[in-house]
Amino acid sequence: MKIRRAVLRELPLQLKEFFEISSGGTQARRIVLLTLEADGCEGWSECVAAETPGYSYETTDTAWHILTRWLLPALLELEGDDARTLVPAPWLRGHRMARATVEMALWDLEAKRRTVSLSELLGGEVASVPVGVSIGIQKTDEALAQKVGQYLAEGYRKIKIKIKPGRDVDMLRSVRSRFPDAPIMADANSAYALPSDFDRLAAMDDFGLMMIEQPLAHDDLLDHATLQSRIDTPVCLDESIRSQGDVRLALHLGSGRIVNIKPGRVGGLRSSLAIHDACREAGWPVWCGGMLESGIGRAHNVALATLPGFTLPGDISNSSRYWAEDIVLPEFEMAGGLMPVPDGPGIGVTPCMERIERLTTRMEVFEA
Repeated sequence: MKIRRAVLRELPLQLKEFFEISSGGTQARRIVLLTLEADGCEGWSECVAAETPGYSYETTDTAWHILTRWLLPALLELEGDDARTLVPAPWLRGHRMARATVEMALWDLEAKRRTVSLSELLGGEVASVPVGVSIGIQKTDEALAQKVGQYLAEGYRKIKIKIKPGRDVDMLRSVRSRFPDAPIMADANSAYALPSDFDRLAAMDDFGLMMIEQPLAHDDLLDHATLQSRIDTPVCLDESIRSQGDVRLALHLGSGRIVNIKPGRVGGLRSSLAIHDACREAGWPVWCGGMLESGIGRAHNVALATLPGFTLPGDISNSSRYWAEDIVLPEFEMAGGLMPVPDGPGIGVTPCMERIERLTTRMEVFEA
């Protein structure tokens, strides 16, 4: 099997509302899509890199450069019996989001070659997955409470609230007083530090949170271990986990109790599987986070979340949560707090080519 054609596209999509986290916010997304063609099948994936290097050093433009300069030209020189065994430019360091773009398209392609769903190829075990939702930083406590109430009424099984210094303890206290039994968690995106912010973080123990996600620096597993040893609320690691090696170190140090696995962040689905297996063996639950993906990236996340270690609701909300119109059919829509898993070949949804082509602002084609 040999990849005959690769098409990289960029298209702008407007979020329905401004989405703010501790490091900044956005309402416009530059979506990068990859299509790989072989044996009469197409594999699709989405690059999760953001426009700015706030979450990761990788950006839309660095990923485009790595993909077009090295990964895709090298990919078209490879051959193998299984698309998942093709690893272009193995010498290239870092750039896991760019690498994941290629790797995940290869998984979709292989599933379609075998006429099985991506979930089945991954070893998934369920036909639907529990769904949570992420709420960006709101200007007022009342605006936040309205959002929380709305999403609880819609059936979401986990409410993730973005926080930052100055919009944290009092805000969470207000939410908890309004919704005493709601399944809420906080996500700091590395906004805090020890020892200066310890009292602020420890105060969150009073609110019965499911977890506090990535409170400290992305590269500081040692301080996360110190924090976890001194608070009751489970610490969830996100930006800190980029590889199987990272999770092994986190487990050894006790840097948390939960891991958010984003396949685009950790280099793809194979790395996600290894992290899932290590956490499951250690008794750490995992869940699948979101990166403001379109339906193509969301389809990969839904398939991954069918693995048995994903026991907590993921950030896999309805297409309509973020987009007035998604770029796949059918769009993702949950029922009763559960998202049905597409059971067609590969990612199981169909890219809307008319809309994708109409919105594309740049494209590069590679042919063997």
